[in-house]
Amino acid sequence: METKTLNEREIILQNNLDYTIFSWQKQSGLNPLNICDAKGVYIHDRSGKRYMDFSSQLMNMNIGHGHPRVKDAVMRQMDEVSFVHPGMITKARGELGKKLAEITPGSLKKTFFTNAGAEAVENAIKFARLYTGRHKVITLYQGYHGASYGAMSASGDPRGNPHDSQGAPNFIHVENPYFYRDPWNSKTKEECAQNAADHMERIIKFEGPQNVAAILMEGESGSSGCIKYPPGYWQKIREIADRYGIILICDEVMSGFGRTGKWFGVNHHNVVPDIMCFAKGLTCGYIPLGGIIIKEELIAAFDNKPLPLGLTYSGHAVACAAAVEVLQIYEDEKLIENAAKMGAYMDKRVAAMMEKHESIGDYRNTGLLGCIEIVKNRKTKEPMAPWNATANEMEVMNKVNAKLLELGLFTFVRWNYIFTAPPLCITQDEMDEGLDIISKAIAVADEYCN
Repeated sequence: METKTLNEREIILQNNLDYTIFSWQKQSGLNPLNICDAKGVYIHDRSGKRYMDFSSQLMNMNIGHGHPRVKDAVMRQMDEVSFVHPGMITKARGELGKKLAEITPGSLKKTFFTNAGAEAVENAIKFARLYTGRHKVITLYQGYHGASYGAMSASGDPRGNPHDSQGAPNFIHVENPYFYRDPWNSKTKEECAQNAADHMERIIKFEGPQNVAAILMEGESGSSGCIKYPPGYWQKIREIADRYGIILICDEVMSGFGRTGKWFGVNHHNVVPDIMCFAKGLTCGYIPLGGIIIKEELIAAFDNKPLPLGLTYSGHAVACAAAVEVLQIYEDEKLIENAAKMGAYMDKRVAAMMEKHESIGDYRNTGLLGCIEIVKNRKTKEPMAPWNATANEMEVMNKVNAKLLELGLFTFVRWNYIFTAPPLCITQDEMDEGLDIISKAIAVADEYCN
């Protein structure tokens, strides 16, 4: 009997399927993209096919793939020292903390470093509870803050439903200011902002303001569908937090570091949070790193007593060195300015696409954090796949996603959303290439409109 010899590509696939666990999906019948190299806005699989990365992987590869300066910075740091106890210091850690204080708004000054975004959220919540002596946290239903127990319980994302019965307690969810699907039937975006803020304040009063430690919101909405905050909403929430002595936590894990055309999503709203969480674009995925930056006047409460927060890899020297270089790349290559410029160009292109495709119900975007919402009927706004769709309800959108991959584009397709969040280094020609592919894929959905 002839024995078939597996080639390298097949061995890599088999090892991954046999010995590793995949996020958010069933573990059998998978055929993941088998990636061998990446550069700029493109990734290549081991069969030689090229894909445009139109979601920056998970909205984190902001500077693009394969940037040589990050590799060089990492190697220089490793030649010096790779790791020290977090009670010790390195040059990179101090430089990064100083830079973060310079680019974040207001009196945000001191950073506690984590390994990723979920840990940042966990520690922000812990700090708010320690500082206030209160226990409840207010968050939005259609918001996502991470997959650890506390962060997932804080999220309003249905991925947390399977373990809701074991969820962390004292997280209270409120409605989003989602103007396209406004639950209050507001006539204007400004009215939507007021109605949503009034709703949050009513819930806080029901829960007892004296019990509420924090309000936690994304700087700009991300994986829940880029639900844009209407004008004035963030300011109204800042006022509510101030009125009741509540800590305002801004989760910039996805919307931070140039993604929205400004350093941080909250910069679009001229609001200074009390604590800011970040990760993703801090190192753009080259090395895991996250953190929380806290107002100077808040962290001063622990000047003369221990702050009970700690992680083995907090302030990891190599990760901090990578981040210092990444932040310099944003400035040297004017990537934040390019995000704003390319975002405006994408807005015009998608507006033209809406004239062509009847299945595009809404498009929401800030800089290069965008989402196209696909519907069966524009008048009724019936989604092509409902919120938290089952496998059977995803039939049409799965066909759309399959067409995207067939044509050489990878992006985040979730329920009836197609995300448009390419690396910030994207050029106009590359933007045209990506949107032309998305247009061809949306034509598949047009066939199912009624």
